[in-house]
Amino acid sequence: MTLGAPTREGTAENVVSSATHPIIPGFYPDPSICRVGDDFYIANSSFEYHPGVPLWHSTDLLSWRLVGHALADEPRFPAGRAGANGGVYAPTLRHHDGRFWMITTDVSGGGGQLVTSAPTIEGPWGPARVIEGIIGIDPDLAWDADGTCYVTYSSDDKRAPDIAQVRVDLERGVVLGEPYTICHGTGMAYPEGPHLIRRGEWWYLLYSEGGTERGHCVSIARATTPSGPFTLFDENPILTRRSTVFPVQNTGHADIVERQDGSWVMVYLAVRARGTTPMFHVNGRETFIAGIDWAGDWPVVVPDAFSFAPDATAFTDRFETAQLDPRWASPGAALTTFARALPGGGVEISPASSPNGAPALLAARVKDLAWRFEADTTATDAAALRLRMDEAHWAELRLEAGRAVFALQIGPARRLVVDEEQLQAPVTLRIEAAASTHNGPDDLIFTIVDQAGERTLDRIDGRYLSTEVAGGFLGRTIGVRAEDVPVVFSELRYESSEVAGT
Repeated sequence: MTLGAPTREGTAENVVSSATHPIIPGFYPDPSICRVGDDFYIANSSFEYHPGVPLWHSTDLLSWRLVGHALADEPRFPAGRAGANGGVYAPTLRHHDGRFWMITTDVSGGGGQLVTSAPTIEGPWGPARVIEGIIGIDPDLAWDADGTCYVTYSSDDKRAPDIAQVRVDLERGVVLGEPYTICHGTGMAYPEGPHLIRRGEWWYLLYSEGGTERGHCVSIARATTPSGPFTLFDENPILTRRSTVFPVQNTGHADIVERQDGSWVMVYLAVRARGTTPMFHVNGRETFIAGIDWAGDWPVVVPDAFSFAPDATAFTDRFETAQLDPRWASPGAALTTFARALPGGGVEISPASSPNGAPALLAARVKDLAWRFEADTTATDAAALRLRMDEAHWAELRLEAGRAVFALQIGPARRLVVDEEQLQAPVTLRIEAAASTHNGPDDLIFTIVDQAGERTLDRIDGRYLSTEVAGGFLGRTIGVRAEDVPVVFSELRYESSEVAGT
């Protein structure tokens, strides 16, 4: 079954299956999708990274463009407040009465759900409201025919456990009545990530369970009203890769949408795990797509429904305009407080502190399984290129007093390698991911290039910068920072070195 054509003309060597390759690669989890006319839109979780909630646009469901963030200049989601694996969880993106609506949980924000809206996907978004009285995560938005709005969510409230629901007034940001349970799941762990979707006479409750690791799966229930009672599908789960050797695992947190022709598709998160047991994933949870057939008004998921040529992931940024590309984010301070594009090109990075202790890092998500990132500078001091999983798991090249240093932090363990040669500017800092020599996901190679040539300071096992080692929900990001004094980088480059068609 093939529902979609390739995004552009491709050959057998560069066409991939939707079952094995993400449509949005890199650390972009928890996809929520909606359609307006001929256009499709996706929102993803961002956790502690700022700006929050990446937003994507597509016309064919296969090629996606990052168009902005729903929580960019939002005072209710200040940069640097959330610690690792805190911040924004599982947003829902919907379009209703001519406006886009986004609701999410900021688990570091003191309780309640954040909701904001905009006339277009590019914004302006906000100001956000906090809806009090919804105790849980992963909120969903749905409206019935008379305009009543329902928030369905994964509940931590003992009064209404598991998948709960409450009616809300979005304009005032208040709940209308008490929350109530609508589904307990099939008995697996952590029923979460619910989405309520209308199709014909049925309201479908799509949700995940089994935990967000290898047991993750997608299940479904249906009812004739948005508040139930819901009947579970006898053949749940409708999507899982648990207990298999399939190269894509942890499938869950799904959302579905109807296409213009009346067919339906599903987007979901999954990971590309590699290496020896228990296998390791490094790019976080990525966004995949599947087709949907219907049998007896129940969905049948077709993971390999699409074949497509993936979008190019390579970029070169010389910072020739004042506006930073939306690919850039930071786990610490807001970008505008420490990163400044210079007249004539280049970017100045200033040292900055943040409440969560994370550096002011101009970072991009790593999107490939094999790749190279380079940063050019004339500095021989205070410049650094960091590959980050979280604040306890990172590796970087940095320049200190005219010498190159490799630094590694893995939990309480630290490693430091100093290159004794005096640097001869200009300098290129390079990190690359190559084939593993340790039965892990990859090897990470750290190299300095200057007028004297290139020197590799270290090569480490990529397992140390994986989710299986670090724990939590994040994926690798890579970017530049400054220590003590501002540093100018003239160019940042990223390229994939994957074999075509993988």
